[in-house]
Amino acid sequence: MRGAAMVEFAIVVAPLLLLALGVAEFGHALYQYEALTKATRDATRYLSMYLPTDPAYPIASAQCLAVYGSSACPSGSATPLVTGLTTSMIVICDATHTTGCQDASDPAQFASVPTYDTNNGAPSGTPTGSVNLVEVKIKGYQYTPIETLFNLQGLIFGNIFTVMRQES
Repeated sequence: MRGAAMVEFAIVVAPLLLLALGVAEFGHALYQYEALTKATRDATRYLSMYLPTDPAYPIASAQCLAVYGSSACPSGSATPLVTGLTTSMIVICDATHTTGCQDASDPAQFASVPTYDTNNGAPSGTPTGSVNLVEVKIKGYQYTPIETLFNLQGLIFGNIFTVMRQES
């Protein structure tokens, strides 16, 4: 009887261990994706307080905020919020900064998006104002797995982005 229990345990432990590692890896991927999403939200919210034409427009500070959680980039070998994330992966798109903003995920326009009042733009039906949008995008982030067992080293997340209205 003892031998049969050991054999059954040996047969069951491998699939259970594989299942447990798979669940942990999936949870880790979700954690990294959510951390990256939060980073784009924070950086976009930070930039939404500025006009893109402001001479002190803080692009570098927003990139640092997305990577390190602080608007001031730390010196030396600081640890990013998510392993492997760098400021070069952070793309800022708005009315005046359009480099790297030609993906299908980007809005068609960032400047002068028409807004309508309660009369749908007065009697003539024309827009009564406009808003500017800002987008912070993480492009080309490569997933960092817990374990190499599942061979996920080459997995690259799609663009992770947030778009918000800018102050006008």
